[in-house]
Order: sequence, then C-alpha cells, then structure tokens
Amino acid sequence: MQQILSKMRKAIEEYNMIEDGDKIAVCLSGGKDSITLLNGLKALQRFYPKKFELIAITVNPGFEFFDTEFLQKTCDEVGIPLFIENSNIKEIVFDVRKEKNPCSLCANLRRGIINSVAIREGCNKIALGHTMDDVLETFLLNLLYTGSLSTFAPKSYMDRSKITLIRPLILLSEKDTKRFVKKNKKEIMPKVCPMDEHTKRETMKEQIFLWQKDIPMVRANLFGAISRNLKGWSSEK
Repeated sequence: MQQILSKMRKAIEEYNMIEDGDKIAVCLSGGKDSITLLNGLKALQRFYPKKFELIAITVNPGFEFFDTEFLQKTCDEVGIPLFIENSNIKEIVFDVRKEKNPCSLCANLRRGIINSVAIREGCNKIALGHTMDDVLETFLLNLLYTGSLSTFAPKSYMDRSKITLIRPLILLSEKDTKRFVKKNKKEIMPKVCPMDEHTKRETMKEQIFLWQKDIPMVRANLFGAISRNLKGWSSEK
C-alpha cells in the first residue's frame, strides 16, 4: 500500500486534484484498477491534510456476470457508501444496435449515468481508475486512428456538469495495480466486460510490450513526452 499511496499522493499534489471539502465519487467497475483506487483513496483519506468525503458509484450494464453483491461487499469492507445504478447499456449496445466496436458508445452511456449520480449525491469530483498504461494506449489510439496528438488529462473540468474529473492512479502502471490486489489478497471481479482482451486498446497494449523488449525505456519516454508537451498536462500549483 505504501508504494500505491506514494504515487497517488504525488499525482494528486502535482496536479492539485483534491481540495478541502471535496466530495469525491469513485467509479467502481470491480476490476483491479478501480479496486486499487477505492482502497488507495480510503487509506489516503485517513491522514491527508485536506479533508474530503468519498462515495462509490457503480453502473450495472446488465451483463449476467456483473456481480453487484461483490461490489457492495467490497465497499462495506472499507466503509464507503455505494450507489448502484442499473442500466440498459447491454441491451442498447449489444442487443439492439449490435455495435461491432461498442467501447465508445458504452463509455459515453456509462459516463452520463455516473455524472448524473454524482450530481444527485452532491459530489464535485469524480475519480477514475485510469493508469499510466491507459494514458499511453489512448495516445497511440488517437495518433494511429485519428491522426491527433492527444490523450486524457490527469484533471479536467466539465463545464456542463460542473464536475471535475481526477485520475489519481495516473503515475501507477497496470503492474502496480496487479501487484497491489495480489499482495493484499483483494478480490476483483473476474470479468467486467465481454469485450475484455478483444479491443483496439488491447492491440496497443501488446504493441507497447513488443517495443519495450527493444527499447526498455519506451513507456517512460512516451509518458514523459506526453506530460511535457500536451495541453492539459501542466501542473497546477
């Protein structure tokens, strides 16, 4: 936990993610990243000088394997209230529209529901479990498929909803979150989405892995270039 907290705190302070009096909604999918985020923020809450509240929000997309009882138990164990929102995402995306590339539509629908619940519950910030790997994969997807140099920022304000998105795991790797759940014997949901390991994002992950064999510093170099040069990545002091 110490390594997780160290990297989380560095990201939070470098990008001014948390202020006194914040009420933060943690997006909880049940995967290793969101479970790490939930536990990390709860641990940080105990000693961080800026006081903040936490709740968790889960969107049930309607898949048979989606285990809301497990998520409720997970939140009960750490003492964070969980708000479960049932949805018809599975029906819309997979049954009616039969999307061949469903990730974008699914993400947009989930994002809308999460924003609505966060506003309803009086939250001013939403914490997402994106890691450094997600930053790099998104950058490569945008570069190769749209020809743009962009990825998501560590912190971003949404004018329409007046909600700020924060990504406290931005300096952690996927290996870090895997190590955390294994070392601390944290349960995770075995399957979060039917598209797991069958997406363009997974192809980017595999490509980075191949590059790393020849260029050991490729991940650090890519992340450094992004953090130094892309809009929205400047530190806020």
